[in-house]
Amino acid sequence: MRTTVGIIGAGPAGLLLARLLHNAGIDSVVLESRDRAYVEQRQRAGILEQGTVDVLRAAGAGGRMDREGLRHDGIELRFARERHRVDFPALTGGSSVMVYAQTEVCKDLIALQLEGGGPLLFGAEALAVEGAESERPRVRFRHEGREDVLECDYVVGCDGFWGVARRAIPAEHSRVFERTYPFGWLGILADVPPSHDELVYARHDRGFALLSMRSPVVSRLYLQVPEGTDAGSWADEEIWDELERRLETADGWSLERGTITSKSVTPMRSHVHEPMRHGRLFLAGDAAHIVPPTGAKGLNLAVGDVVTFARALVHLEETGSAERLDAYSETCLRRVWQAERFSYDMTTLLHRAPDATPFEDRVQLARLRRIATSRAAETDLAEGYTGFPLD
Repeated sequence: MRTTVGIIGAGPAGLLLARLLHNAGIDSVVLESRDRAYVEQRQRAGILEQGTVDVLRAAGAGGRMDREGLRHDGIELRFARERHRVDFPALTGGSSVMVYAQTEVCKDLIALQLEGGGPLLFGAEALAVEGAESERPRVRFRHEGREDVLECDYVVGCDGFWGVARRAIPAEHSRVFERTYPFGWLGILADVPPSHDELVYARHDRGFALLSMRSPVVSRLYLQVPEGTDAGSWADEEIWDELERRLETADGWSLERGTITSKSVTPMRSHVHEPMRHGRLFLAGDAAHIVPPTGAKGLNLAVGDVVTFARALVHLEETGSAERLDAYSETCLRRVWQAERFSYDMTTLLHRAPDATPFEDRVQLARLRRIATSRAAETDLAEGYTGFPLD
């Protein structure tokens, strides 16, 4: 099998890249180890930055998002039983975010790809990337019980942290930066309308809490819990009681309870692999970087990576210049590190470390009050949350 761009992984990054390339007249093949049902049910992030929303619309994948997604023009910060709303459009010149689950983004992009895009092979497990430093890199993969080879001009690894793409870069050419946090998020989905019309980020002495949503009738909520917590060790009523404590305000706001349909614990860590390119192998999304979920950056960073690659390849096709393709890693990493910085700031702003001192508690509250009383500080948060430029 032969193509211009071999894409490993049919998450939002790989699927969007295939769509961008198709629209530019560049052929690709997408290899996905899981079946279609799994990909379309995989629960992940649900906050789309303004730039991501714009890209999906421009790619022809924004129709259902615009009909069913929930545009949010702000978030609410809670601390010391106080409430402060951050108004995104007023602080950023009109930017907002969209609540639209990653599963829905994948469904939309899969439908487009199967309707008129290049080959999308489900159940195709990538085994190795070979010849990355040559002009004809290859992906060995297993599909329908037999091994095959996909020959490419370029390979883009959108196959996550545990995929084969990142492992194909020799250790002597790699540098890794990472941080693991001593806590995680206990997340629930509940059949109950959200108790607030925008996301609520709460700092509490007992730990962080987040009120989010998946739709007008399904709530998504999170609690900071110790690292290694078993989600099953928390009873449903215990979860609701703790959410109520941490989200409490002085003005009588109340939390609506409902049937919890799923529970899981998400670990908190930061990870960056440099460089994001080796020869004709390019890394995108979680294959190159991971952020804690506090800043809602994971999916959006992946979108930035594939947009950068697609634009660079189109530039090469149109001008014959590989300058932008050669600068792929450097270009992406500038944005990646800004997102890592923002996610780190949000995480340390809102979570209470297990060994936090009274001094550190007061500094957290001072940082929150600064955001609530300084337009400059509030603008920095709003610009980071709605997204850094894709250029």
